[in-house]
Amino acid sequence: MVAMDLTGEQVLVTGGAGFIGSHLVESLLRLGALVTVYDNFDDFYPGKESNLTGAKANPMFRLIAANILDRDKLAAAMKEKSVVFHLAAQAGIRYCNDLPTKANEVNATGTMNVMLAARDCGVKRVVYASSSSLYGEPMRVPMDEDHPLNPTSIYGATKLAGEKYCMALGQSFGIQTTCLRYFSVYGPRGRPDQVISSFGSKVMRRQRPVIYGDGSHSRDFTFVSDVVSATIFSATRDDNQSQIINVGYGKEFKISEVAKKVIKYFGFDVEIDFREESLGDFPRTLCDNAKARSLLSWRPHVDFDHGLKQELDWLVRVNAAQVVAKD
Repeated sequence: MVAMDLTGEQVLVTGGAGFIGSHLVESLLRLGALVTVYDNFDDFYPGKESNLTGAKANPMFRLIAANILDRDKLAAAMKEKSVVFHLAAQAGIRYCNDLPTKANEVNATGTMNVMLAARDCGVKRVVYASSSSLYGEPMRVPMDEDHPLNPTSIYGATKLAGEKYCMALGQSFGIQTTCLRYFSVYGPRGRPDQVISSFGSKVMRRQRPVIYGDGSHSRDFTFVSDVVSATIFSATRDDNQSQIINVGYGKEFKISEVAKKVIKYFGFDVEIDFREESLGDFPRTLCDNAKARSLLSWRPHVDFDHGLKQELDWLVRVNAAQVVAKD
């Protein structure tokens, strides 16, 4: 929980029904903000409506079901908003490789639309959910914000385009813009295509978890509540300068190690199913979060084992009928 007061602040969250967005919305509501969610409930994965169950009961909450490619509706939703949290995106490396045009429309053109609408409506601050995928193959670790940007996937390239639009148009329009490069976010409500959710969904049915590659790839997993706190801090800092900031825990875990932890959680004797590495994947990420610590007075709090248990506990609760009983 972020210790601050946003009572009466009018904010817009694009993609607010998604995994990270819905957690952000709940935190903003607890802090007293008037929150409007703008989400088109794309069929990339089902069940996002349930992510907003708690928020819908709050009188400070409003929902607009619309697409960020619709500039008129987007501008209408932004009127009188002081901050826009732009989390709407087409996620999924493999999915974006299969549908590159859609990825570009949503992540690049859609982000440009957000910035144009912010200009037209006089919005003072925009926070953009960027990605560590922009870095691509690591040339050095940990990766700081000055690491070369060489995305190896359609997803990473389109998120980089969105980030460039945010920084260029923010400077042109006089909007304080913060681009947060999230590192492998996980936690309750995680998307079904993400590593931990994918492993858990398989293992709880006594099926083999699938790893694309030999399992030696590693990721810097960052719990969703830590990402949310950094996101809110970035919108409430005192200076007016636009910034690019890494948001990551600062520790990496091999994907094969994560799979073994998930198997241990369920207590089933299943083997890992190793398959051909995905196009555009990269071997590791490790975040240098010194800038976030210094500029935002932020630090991550949830260690991986504790966060992993929270996500798997949630996964079991929402899929209780599908969990295979232990012998």
